Amino acid sequence: MLHDIHLFNSLLVAMAILAVVVYIALHFINAGYGMMYNRKWGPAIGNRTGWVLMEAPVFIAMCILWWRSDRQWDVVPMIIFALFQLHYFQRAFIFPLILKGHNKMPITIIAMGIIFNLLNALMQGGWLFYLAPDGRYGIDWLFSPQFIAGVTIFSMGMVININSDSVIRNLRKPGDTRHYLPRGGMFNYVSSANYFGELLEWCGFAVLTWSWAGAVFALWTFANLAPRAEQIYKRYCSEFGEEFTRLKLHRIIPYIY
Repeated sequence: MLHDIHLFNSLLVAMAILAVVVYIALHFINAGYGMMYNRKWGPAIGNRTGWVLMEAPVFIAMCILWWRSDRQWDVVPMIIFALFQLHYFQRAFIFPLILKGHNKMPITIIAMGIIFNLLNALMQGGWLFYLAPDGRYGIDWLFSPQFIAGVTIFSMGMVININSDSVIRNLRKPGDTRHYLPRGGMFNYVSSANYFGELLEWCGFAVLTWSWAGAVFALWTFANLAPRAEQIYKRYCSEFGEEFTRLKLHRIIPYIY
């Protein structure tokens, strides 16, 4: 597949179609992790271990794809690779260490996450290191409107994502079991600001690579996070009532949705 553009394109089409299916399905099924944790999803393990097991494979797979590529020392692919890995290093090896509480994550969720992450590594790494036309990502790409805009959007998204995760993580003091509404930052505009940040990241990545692989990943991010943001919005409405609804927040995209 890494040397067959037609097979690779077939993978992108299949993943795009599957993203639409997942988007529809998640409006009827609550992914049972985090605040939506549900024992019906089967055996579960600690959140910290779960996040590492789920997110580390894409980091490792991308390293392997990079190392085996003839383009491993090309400047622009290396920069794009570093941005991608920066997100997943934080998500796989830093984020789990600073989690609070003792929540659990179902093994089925972890397994599905691993499968998607490995396929995504194949999409992003396959395009970047093997199938992008020669010269596509030359030095001049660093000065292209796509790269400049994409890096800016990606960076903004990462800052919003990390800051919003910090807000959520520090809602409770030690020993406190009450639920609180996150406030401040992008939570002044959307109820799932952490998801907005992540969506912004991968939309930025799609722009900076200007690739169908990046676009399919951005589509998947929306398909996975938008329905969950809707579920969280409904949960807040039910739990906090007018305290929440009077804020007139959107779900995941400020002023739009």
